[in-house]
Amino acid sequence: MEFSAVAKILIVFFAVLAVSRLRVPLGMGLIGGGLTLDLWSGKSLQALPPDLWQALMRPELWLLATTITLIMEVGYFMASDENGKAIVSMARRYGGKHGQAVSLVLIPAAIGLVPMPGGALFSAPLVGRTAENSSNSAEWKAAVNYWFRHILEYWWPLYPVVIVTLSIFTLQTWKFMLLQIPFTFISLAAGYFFLLRTHKFSFTPDEPEEGNIPSIVRVLLPIIVIVLTTLLLPGFFQRILPGLNPASWKLLSMLTGLGVSLAIIRRYGDRNNRKMFSGLASKKTLNVFITLAGVMIFESLLNSSGLIPLAGQELSQGRVPIALIIAFLPFLAGLVTGIAIGFAGAAFPIVVGFISAGEISMQPMAALVLAFSMGYAGMMLSPVHLCFLLTVDYFSASFIKVYAYILPCALSVMVFGVIVYNFLQMF
Repeated sequence: MEFSAVAKILIVFFAVLAVSRLRVPLGMGLIGGGLTLDLWSGKSLQALPPDLWQALMRPELWLLATTITLIMEVGYFMASDENGKAIVSMARRYGGKHGQAVSLVLIPAAIGLVPMPGGALFSAPLVGRTAENSSNSAEWKAAVNYWFRHILEYWWPLYPVVIVTLSIFTLQTWKFMLLQIPFTFISLAAGYFFLLRTHKFSFTPDEPEEGNIPSIVRVLLPIIVIVLTTLLLPGFFQRILPGLNPASWKLLSMLTGLGVSLAIIRRYGDRNNRKMFSGLASKKTLNVFITLAGVMIFESLLNSSGLIPLAGQELSQGRVPIALIIAFLPFLAGLVTGIAIGFAGAAFPIVVGFISAGEISMQPMAALVLAFSMGYAGMMLSPVHLCFLLTVDYFSASFIKVYAYILPCALSVMVFGVIVYNFLQMF
């Protein structure tokens, strides 16, 4: 039985998602999927090793892996209890009469400035402490912590999904940020309307002692350095290393900022006396490394297979709206994997391949907005999202009741994504 190029790509896509549910690491599933597509395109077994070697030797693969590993290292230091108290203090100081409500938004969002696997567990105790005298339910507290923990993930340049997306779509960082920042405001508005607006804030948590917490400037300085170098240095690396691609210039810029930030952290030390790089050999770090490697290898092998141009021709001649495919694949990948790299790594190479095939009329930025918003919503609604599981467990909340709070927020993001997609398609 002969399958079309579109069918081959979709069969492998669903197979990767299926094996991920069988506890096969997503990265390994992506590598297997890429090899399957390369072989299914009609190549011989002898052609697979050279294509795999070419994928492994891509500079951006190793730059990406190093960058994410160092970001996780920064995260371990930034998520300490002392830094959390500094963030709480800032929220109460500058929130005015709404300081308590601002704390519930700012605490998980600020902890989210440095991404970590299951990072919502770091903000959950702080949110719980802030709302400990509140009459609101455990499900409401869990939803507040979970939702606001991820509102920066659309565009914040330290998130792995943002780095991967920029590598796949090859869009300038500042343009990507301008395109995606409105989603953070939509998330804030949805969170206020559906989570905060109708709830009472009658609690009066104790003010922390200023002498026992670090300065907020010292807490945020490493992050500020990383963001500034990411935005300002790509042009410099382009001039001195013109042979590399835009993704590599961005990653080198971020690595520079990470090096400076880690030096700052080492200079000021950590009150928990944690040894730097002690988590490099941890299972979490290894899983992230394998996932990132799988994403980059899958993208390379998908391109090597030559199936994307054929699929583009088939889609242009068919009746299935390409927008429906671009929305559905990331949503399903996010829902099944429960991680942002999951929907970006499994779906975005296919999305970019379709719109780059020359047979389909679609603005790349419109496709990006639609794919990302749908993938994000799928991830936030996923029952296997680690942050969701940890938050629900911490507050001893009901899964279903937390979903009731989160669902309208996620739907707001999806609707806004469709609106922005249709707007961008007009140009």
